[in-house]
Amino acid sequence: MRKPVGNSWIVAGVLLALVLGTAQSARGAPPRYTPDWLSLDSRPLPAWFDEAKFGVFVHWGVFSVPAWGSEWFWWHWQGEGQLGYQLFMRDNYPPSFTYGDFGPQFTARFFHPDEWAKLFQAAGAQYVVFTTKHHEGFTNWPSPVSWNWNSKDVGPHRDLVGELGAALRKSYKPDLIWSDGEWECPDTYWNSTHFLAWLYNDSPIKDEVVVNDRWGKNCSCHHGGYYNCQDKFVPESLPNHKWEMCTSLDKWSWGYRRDMKLADVLSESEIIAELVQTVSLGGNYLLNIGPTKDGLIIPIFQERLLAVGKWLQVSGEAIYASKPWRVQLEKNETSVWYTSKDSAVYAIFLQWPEGEVLYLKSPKATSTTRVTMLGLEGDLKWSKDAYEDLRISLPQLPPSALPVEFAWTVKLEGVK
Repeated sequence: MRKPVGNSWIVAGVLLALVLGTAQSARGAPPRYTPDWLSLDSRPLPAWFDEAKFGVFVHWGVFSVPAWGSEWFWWHWQGEGQLGYQLFMRDNYPPSFTYGDFGPQFTARFFHPDEWAKLFQAAGAQYVVFTTKHHEGFTNWPSPVSWNWNSKDVGPHRDLVGELGAALRKSYKPDLIWSDGEWECPDTYWNSTHFLAWLYNDSPIKDEVVVNDRWGKNCSCHHGGYYNCQDKFVPESLPNHKWEMCTSLDKWSWGYRRDMKLADVLSESEIIAELVQTVSLGGNYLLNIGPTKDGLIIPIFQERLLAVGKWLQVSGEAIYASKPWRVQLEKNETSVWYTSKDSAVYAIFLQWPEGEVLYLKSPKATSTTRVTMLGLEGDLKWSKDAYEDLRISLPQLPPSALPVEFAWTVKLEGVK
């Protein structure tokens, strides 16, 4: 996705989420923001984004035609002249073939936006970020400033952004702008602060729109809405600002690769462990897929997304609309990540402890303490050991009878 050089501008997102209210001034009128970071950074983040927790990222475009190396195919081949890309083109295409010749082959023939929307919903995603334009300038909508290099004039002859947006908005309506490609120039070059002031003050989506932090050189992790900081960013401790981890099912590319191997794909347990860690540290988890040039989401990507959805059906109570607890991580026989919601504390443990006993040091039991496991009925027995740690007796069930295959959640009520 990101490279040291490039000239892409804005990657916009179409979302699955709930519309919630925005903050107002003391007089009851919405505040007016001025085109400077001091003012823009003071805007409260619309609540729906923090409550959403999990989204799907989609990288799709002309780069899905060669589907080799990465979504930066054009730059690696023609910008940098990397030998591997030159050899790939020599071995597979005529000598006079240009990157523009890939455009008509980007057909989206099997793109059915309603099916995509159903898949993302089944995955438990609450918003979707779709690459409307990548670094080589091809737009997935009929842009008047990208004549003959957009999805309406070339290839699919369809408004891909519009069609996917319409399918997603049958159930949910907030908006998100995921900006990228900004790193070569300051925000003044991009006119970012004036754009954001208009977006927050006068746009039709001013109350619910959310933006990230990639608005100019040195803006990442400092200015904007929530922070991405960098691709696959994970903080070492709980940040004091809302953030998002973006990562890809394919460990080596954001776009679809025909040469992807099974070992290159994140496993179900890796994905859920990252999701749990991210949410425990106050972040959102944005998981990327790369569809084929035809508009197909390959089966292994579908399988991974549906596995997340299956886990969230059981454990979503500990994820959606949760807040970081006073302790985020505890390590003993297993790694335990904590979240909280209202007065409940959730301990999500990534490995099943030996002897079916889970020890927790951080929560302090009281006379009203109650312990349950998400997905199972009934209370779990607990006691205090000699060190006042919680000793929780886990259900003695075969693995197939447990509510999930990994990352089990214990709900603690009445603890300090």
